[in-house]
Amino acid sequence: MVPSRTNVAAGIPSSKVKYSKLSSTDSGHIHLRTHILKFKRSSTKIPYKAIACATAQFLIGTFLVIVGCLLLAGHISKVGANRAVPVLIVGILVFLPGFYHLLIAYRAHRGCQGYSFSDLPTCDD
Repeated sequence: MVPSRTNVAAGIPSSKVKYSKLSSTDSGHIHLRTHILKFKRSSTKIPYKAIACATAQFLIGTFLVIVGCLLLAGHISKVGANRAVPVLIVGILVFLPGFYHLLIAYRAHRGCQGYSFSDLPTCDD
């Protein structure tokens, strides 16, 4: 006795599956143009609030890093390292996440593989 074959995906025995012949006009070629139109880039929602927050962090962080460096070098005032280092540290802590999220947004906009706007944090109220 031969075991009956089943369709693995549907679990249907092969004796109950109905087959039909292909039309004689079918050449077996796939028209690429119709398939490309089906798989167009889906319109993803761009998180403008998250990009605005990242831009603000990037600009404020850049400003604080520059001011901290100028304070440390003594070009703005002679306050010394006791006031320049905290400004520099806060500037770096604000700059890094802003730069990182802007980089993700840029690469998602360019369509780089592995990057999408869903990787950005949500700024919903």
